[in-house]
Amino acid sequence: MMYYNIHTHESTHKADVVELINQYPNEINLGLTSFSVGIHPWYLKLDSLTNDLSKIEEVLNYANCKAIGECGLDKRIETSIEDQKKALIPQLLLAEKYKKPVVLHCVSAYQEIIEIKKDLKLTVPMIIHGFSKNIQVATSLLKNDFYLSFGKYLLLNPDLGNVLNAIPKNRIFLETDMMEHTIYDVYNRAEEVLQIDVKNIIEENYKRVFNP
Repeated sequence: MMYYNIHTHESTHKADVVELINQYPNEINLGLTSFSVGIHPWYLKLDSLTNDLSKIEEVLNYANCKAIGECGLDKRIETSIEDQKKALIPQLLLAEKYKKPVVLHCVSAYQEIIEIKKDLKLTVPMIIHGFSKNIQVATSLLKNDFYLSFGKYLLLNPDLGNVLNAIPKNRIFLETDMMEHTIYDVYNRAEEVLQIDVKNIIEENYKRVFNP
């Protein structure tokens, strides 16, 4: 049985792990087995936005490019939300055009993300990576057809287990992002919380979203 890590920055080269490696437009390695590519709001440069979007579009037809992202909105950085939207919205439109799921970075901007999804009438799967909020936020996102990916905070915050336990299993993903813990650790914690073997669940979710 395979393990699926839907957001990480480095490959572990484990034979039993499928890893979606996050890449940026200026450093795309097409030799990776599976990757996502996107403009992170932390690294947004408006003067290179057009070029970066072109680089993203160039690789979206490659079979190993599984998703756009991570991209999103972050209210805790200096870049204005309006400038961040100038990068996010074109990426979401590319995702819709090429039928690619989206891995989202979202900090204190969940309502804005929901509104953008509605306004653009997006139909592609959208995954909030590194989810760490309460059940009220989770419920709002789930009502709008988002997926939630759990990683570091599932290991650090016992209360997040209650959120994981309360949401539909067909909306769950697991990840490591940049932490030292392994995807095996995250799976083990998810299984402790849910009291079930999650491998089949995550595999079904991955295949439905990333390999339709």
